[in-house]
Amino acid sequence: MARTRSSLIFLFFLHCLVIFSTSFGAKRSEKEEAAALFIFGDSFVDAGNNNYINTTTLDQANFWPYGETFFRFPTGRFSDGRLISDFIAEYAKLPLIPPFLQPGAQRYYNGVNFASAGAGALVETFQGDVINLKTQLNYYKKVESWLREKLGNDEAKLIITRAVYLFSIGTNDYSSPFLTNNFTLLNSSSHSEYVGIVIGNLTTVIKEIYESGGRKFAFTNLPTLGCFPAMRIIRTEDNGRCLKKVSSLSKLHNEALSKLLFDLNKQLKGFKYSIFDMNRRLRERMNHPSKYGFKEGETACCGTGEFRGVFSCGGKRPVKEFQLCENPNQFVFWDSFHLTEMANRQLAQEMWNGTANSHFIGPYNLNKLFQIC
Repeated sequence: MARTRSSLIFLFFLHCLVIFSTSFGAKRSEKEEAAALFIFGDSFVDAGNNNYINTTTLDQANFWPYGETFFRFPTGRFSDGRLISDFIAEYAKLPLIPPFLQPGAQRYYNGVNFASAGAGALVETFQGDVINLKTQLNYYKKVESWLREKLGNDEAKLIITRAVYLFSIGTNDYSSPFLTNNFTLLNSSSHSEYVGIVIGNLTTVIKEIYESGGRKFAFTNLPTLGCFPAMRIIRTEDNGRCLKKVSSLSKLHNEALSKLLFDLNKQLKGFKYSIFDMNRRLRERMNHPSKYGFKEGETACCGTGEFRGVFSCGGKRPVKEFQLCENPNQFVFWDSFHLTEMANRQLAQEMWNGTANSHFIGPYNLNKLFQIC
């Protein structure tokens, strides 16, 4: 398991230079074609905001071996390398989108990343340890004000209107009761009512961004959460089978999300969206890994226990023991909850190039969404 940690100080310095140079480039020209990218959500798209908040290592990934394959140093991303949002930025000809809380002279002309590992649409989800969706919206409003102050209303409005707003949210709202064994909030209403509250909070955020001038929105629906390595080991009596209760919640969420976006498209003038069926496309790779170039679709690369479902990757969390695979590219899952860079790349490519109105993306793919004026 052990790998060399020599020259980590040098690599950290080099990493900082790379991040600084890609994140804080010269002022964006109004003639540039690339639309900005604003990112909201959870650990699937958190580029390191949780490095800068008072939280626990359960919601941080700023230690080895996270980041080992691409950045060669942990950045706070929950993967061995890049995330789906990083690839989307690359395809859109944007630099790496920096975390909002990253210190330094931030420039927001290309967008910014507000996502926080562990975050949910509900304020109560891992409350006190994460940046919930409502707070992420408040950060966005600060950026909006910054753009108007720097550029004036007309130029700022142009960036805001042409930008794409990418969301990955909901996973923690449904998985957290099972991970913490606290079902008080979930059991205070029916499952459909609980999903309705999550969707209602998301709706509020979408509409506020729309009111500020945002018009182009991108979403991933939720994977079959009960089949994640960490969820398979919660009930030992299930012998590694998927946890049906949490999967049923994610299914209800996906149905409600599709209906919401269909309705908003009718209600809001100029509203454009893309929704990617993460559920179907990830499940395909889990069930048929060799078809997509993987050797393992259920067991994680990094962790311990059955399926490496114990969330111990890196040895900085409550359980210190962990095993680490030799080649993350052969695995769909990097750790107990998150994907390898290889899986992220494949999914991002489908989001970008997928045939619009296919079974897994629509009504626009992200390539088209970025191009729409």
